Amino acid sequence: MANLKEIRNRISSVSSTMQITSAMKMVSAAKLKKAQDAITAMRPYSNKLTELLQSLSATLDADSGSKYSVQREVKNVLVVAITSNRGLCGAFNSNIIKQVNILINDVYADKNVSVLAVGKKANDAFAKQDKVIANKSEVFDDLTFENVAEIAEMIMKKFVEGDYDKVELVYNSFKNAATQIVMTEQFLPIVPIEGEDAHANLDYIFEPSKQEIVETLIPKSLKTQLFKGIRDSFASEHGARMTAMHKATDNATELRDQLKLTYNKARQAAITNEILEIVGGAEALNN
Repeated sequence: MANLKEIRNRISSVSSTMQITSAMKMVSAAKLKKAQDAITAMRPYSNKLTELLQSLSATLDADSGSKYSVQREVKNVLVVAITSNRGLCGAFNSNIIKQVNILINDVYADKNVSVLAVGKKANDAFAKQDKVIANKSEVFDDLTFENVAEIAEMIMKKFVEGDYDKVELVYNSFKNAATQIVMTEQFLPIVPIEGEDAHANLDYIFEPSKQEIVETLIPKSLKTQLFKGIRDSFASEHGARMTAMHKATDNATELRDQLKLTYNKARQAAITNEILEIVGGAEALNN
């Protein structure tokens, strides 16, 4: 059994860790509320805008379609991997890295796949594979639509110029504080709605023309889609970190209680031994 000093040191160390994890949990909980409200308010607008443009794109002639909906033979693929800049958030980052590796090694095994890293953890993971073409981790320092729009414009430009034939987004979608869903979305080219749904709810009069509306709104829609993905990931990060720190705090509390019990038993044993030595010494003197 460890001596009393060692146990006291361990109790002190665990207690300090527990205070840190508890503080991190409260910070993430405070940030989560704001991030959750932002993504909850944004989703209906983003989803409806994407649905509208997909429906409009489906009704355009093939020759008059948008430059962002051009279907080419897929040779070069760009994967936008959205992670966090920091760890201590459970499997949040490892799930994204795992999914991107599946795309690289399985889904697009015969293609040339590059990665645009949004988050230091993605950059650290895929820089080792020489897959990263750009690191946009700084976007989380000031997460605004304007800053995300610059990233979207760069991706759109590379697609139009033919550098990439397909662009995929991989990110964590926020469901609740304890649950994040790994999403893989096709960013480019735009996939029009097919079948009966393509012509549903399109009894509109267009002014200016449908073509002009699509050409104007598609860049905005793509920027909004990327912003929604990063916002989703941002909220998911705080939810994952809050949950991870909550579990860490519970584990630290349990370990501290066990160490205190061990300390008390060791202290009791030491006192008992001292008493026995005193009694034994007294009996020896009497004899």
